[in-house]
Amino acid sequence: MSTIKRAYMEISNGIRGLRFRSEQQSQQNTSAAQGPQGSRETQLPQRFNVNGNGTMNVRIVRSPKPLIARKIRSLFSKSQPDTISELFADERFLSKFFFYFAPEERGTLCQVCRLWKNVLYHPKFWVDVTPIIVCRELSRNDDQRCRFYESLQHRGFDTVCLFGATDNEVSDFVAHFQTYKKQIKAVSLRCSNVTDTGMEVLFKKLPCLYKVELSGCNEITETGLWSCLNPKIVSLTISDCINVADDTVGAIAQLLPSLFELNLQAYHVTDASLAFFSAKQGYILSILRLHSCWEITNHGIVNIVHSLPNLTVLSMSGCSKITDDGVELIAENLRKLRSLDLSWCPRITDASLEYIACDLSQLEELILDRCSRVSDIGVGYLSTMTSLRRLFLRWCTQIRDFSLKHIYSMRNLRVLSLAGCTLVSGQGLCGLTQLHNLDELELTNCPSATREVCLYLRENMAHCLVVD
Repeated sequence: MSTIKRAYMEISNGIRGLRFRSEQQSQQNTSAAQGPQGSRETQLPQRFNVNGNGTMNVRIVRSPKPLIARKIRSLFSKSQPDTISELFADERFLSKFFFYFAPEERGTLCQVCRLWKNVLYHPKFWVDVTPIIVCRELSRNDDQRCRFYESLQHRGFDTVCLFGATDNEVSDFVAHFQTYKKQIKAVSLRCSNVTDTGMEVLFKKLPCLYKVELSGCNEITETGLWSCLNPKIVSLTISDCINVADDTVGAIAQLLPSLFELNLQAYHVTDASLAFFSAKQGYILSILRLHSCWEITNHGIVNIVHSLPNLTVLSMSGCSKITDDGVELIAENLRKLRSLDLSWCPRITDASLEYIACDLSQLEELILDRCSRVSDIGVGYLSTMTSLRRLFLRWCTQIRDFSLKHIYSMRNLRVLSLAGCTLVSGQGLCGLTQLHNLDELELTNCPSATREVCLYLRENMAHCLVVD
């Protein structure tokens, strides 16, 4: 259901409540006009007592549960909105109504009036939302910039992304958050010219950082990382930073004993860097993603399986020198893996899929995008994996209908991608209706995924999202 429809339903419920209260009031007015001759339902229950002198006392019997009665009266009291204008000025209604809007829409609704702004500035509307601050667009006026940062603080953001920042802008950001320095838990620097000095200021002034992302920051060097990395960091992402090399991984391994997740995209990292991790990190580090690390070979896989035996998520996407022997090492030694990404590894063949199917019994996600040497035989090996939930075969150009027949037996699949598989037929795709638990099916760039085929799939897989 779209956001507009859900918001419309909320307004309709509010309007029906207004009509119901107006009808109740009209009934009460009618019964009051009838007087004591009216209906007994409108009269208060009474108890009569006769005294010794023959006089009669009347005592009203109160409700045995006054708290419930008080709540009922409060629900239909005069403080409830009676018109549409009053409804949109009622904070209780707005606090539910605004949940039907996306975060970017709430940012626009804040500008309607002061009441809406006060309601929307509650932190509950901004949970898991990261504001992106484009530093070049910030006002040069100190007062306006101060009010902007105060609005971030009032909404309770604990994650901030700085885009295109310099050392001066980082210092300005930290200065405005000095009183709320414990509020910021995660910071992302993207496409920024921040140097080692700016990084040092950022980490010293925000001591509670536990998640850091550095993307496209070419001024940061290994020396700066050695001097400023906080031991509290549990998640670190470094991508497209030209100065990142083996010494960077050494700094990460020695300075971050509590590291749980490491995402690294670097062209100059070699096999030797993967041997720097200590035994303690081998016990804690659970997620390792190495993207486009072109210099890593099977020897680097040896270092990974020896240093980090408890990995549950491993990505070697774009590590083009990895072969079947490296995958065999992964399958034999990393038995706790739940997710494995081997996309853009052109040397992977069906033999790797046999190793995966035999040894990785707990694997739930497998990504084989652009593995052009994977064929129907390899998919046959995967069909024996009952734990597999998500399978991605984008642009595996040797996949044919025989692979689909193996996939029909994978009844536990939730997500399947066959995008770019040009050799599958329409009849083979129609057979995917046997996957009753499938939630998402991607068929983009498949010539056989015609309009009729997709219509047939949508009619027979009503609960599945078919992307064509």
